[in-house]
Formats: sequence, C-alpha cells, structure tokens
Amino acid sequence: MKKILLLIVICLQVCVVNCTSAQPKANYYCPPCGDCDKIAYKAPGKCPHCGMTLVKQTAAEHDKNTKRYKVAFYLQDGVEVLDFAGPMEVFAYAGFDIFTVSATKDQIKSQGILKVTPDYSIDDAPHADILVFFGGNAGVAANNPKVISWVKKQTNIDYYFSVCTGAFILGKAGLLDNLTATTFHLSIEDLKRDVPKAKVLKNVRFVDNGKVITTAGISAGIDGALHLVEKVRGIEAAKQVAVYMEYDKWIPQQGLIIAKSK
Repeated sequence: MKKILLLIVICLQVCVVNCTSAQPKANYYCPPCGDCDKIAYKAPGKCPHCGMTLVKQTAAEHDKNTKRYKVAFYLQDGVEVLDFAGPMEVFAYAGFDIFTVSATKDQIKSQGILKVTPDYSIDDAPHADILVFFGGNAGVAANNPKVISWVKKQTNIDYYFSVCTGAFILGKAGLLDNLTATTFHLSIEDLKRDVPKAKVLKNVRFVDNGKVITTAGISAGIDGALHLVEKVRGIEAAKQVAVYMEYDKWIPQQGLIIAKSK
C-alpha cells in the first residue's frame, strides 16, 4: 500500500513539473517603439533605452503585439496640421511604419503654412496595412476620381481610419455604406447628405465599426489613434503611448465601439 501511495505521489510530482515547464515563459519587454522593444528582460522595471515601463509577455504574445503595421497617411493640399500630426505621433510611438501619399509627389501646404513633400504618389505608393485620411480641404481628394479609384483598388487592408472630414474620402469610396460614422462637428449634416447610406452621429469622439474607424475633428484623431493602438497592441501599450506623449486627458474607449474586431 505504501508503495502504491509513493508511486502516486511521484506521478503527481512529475505531472506538476511537466505542466509547469509546458507553460510559456514570460519575460519583460518594452512596448513597441523601436529596436529596444526587441530586448527581453528578466525583471520588471523601465527600459534603459527609452524609459518606457516594461510589460510582462510571453515571446509569442510579444511577437504578435509588435507587428510593424505599415500605415499610409494620405495628405491633400490644405490638410489640417493636427489632424495628421496627432495620429502620426501616436502611431510612431506605437512602432508603426508610416509613409505619406498624395495625388502627386508635388509639395503640398498644410493650412497654407507647413510645407510637406509626400513620400509617394498614388501611382507608386506601396501596400499599406492601414489607410488614413484627414480633414482640411478634404474635398480636393474626395472629388478627385483618380484618388477615389486608388482607394477602391487597395487590397488586404487591415483598417481604414479617418480624422475629421477625411470621412468624406472614405464615404466617396463607398467604405461607409451601411456603417455608422462621425466627422467634424460642423460637417455632420454634409456627411449625412453626401453619404446617405451611412448613419452619421454627432457628439461622439470616434466610431469603431471593426475595420473602419472614423473620428470627430482635429484632437479627436489622437483619441481614435490611441484606440486603434489599444485594439491591436492592448490597453497597456496604448497607455504607455499616452503617458509618453503627456496626453493626460485620454479616456480609453471614449467613443462608440460597434465591433471590436475586423
């Protein structure tokens, strides 16, 4: 009887050891922000390279959370500065690879002040995982058949994202049909008229349909961008970005989330 009990105890110990060793080993990593996010640390603390708080993850979780999304920022002449600069800051700190696209490679002016030379034109722009459109003279893009044709031809897009009246570009391409959307508060009625198949809401910071995210005007683009980072990287990564930017007014999920996944 004692031998049987001893065998049972040994078997249980072996099972515990095997189960424990089978668990994925977790390390501490810097949130996605650059090359330093590839380094694994054994203990919690702050990244010695960028100062961000380390996050506990398994290697598999880390690989999933550090995908470097390729993001195309479509900029038209007259684009609003904060519309694109705010989300650009968020996505850059989140470790996304950003490039700019316009109808041509000609230099444009943001609000008639800031000169911007696009990286690509719609004729040679590479594939993007995320397409982003902004307000400020958005009609010049929404009413350009070549631009809308280019938007429609893009394939394997993970997310479409608009800030302010950038929603009109998505709407013209048919991407808001049968979805809920928002835009700059003074353009709500215009979007309802131009995109009758969409349900357009006011007094909401952003609307997440799963694959298509639209935000209200200007500063709301930062909230929507942080929401997208939270969506693909997790809440801790988004909080780290907000803290790094000293954007202390951000309230996670302060928008309408219709669908959490694509």
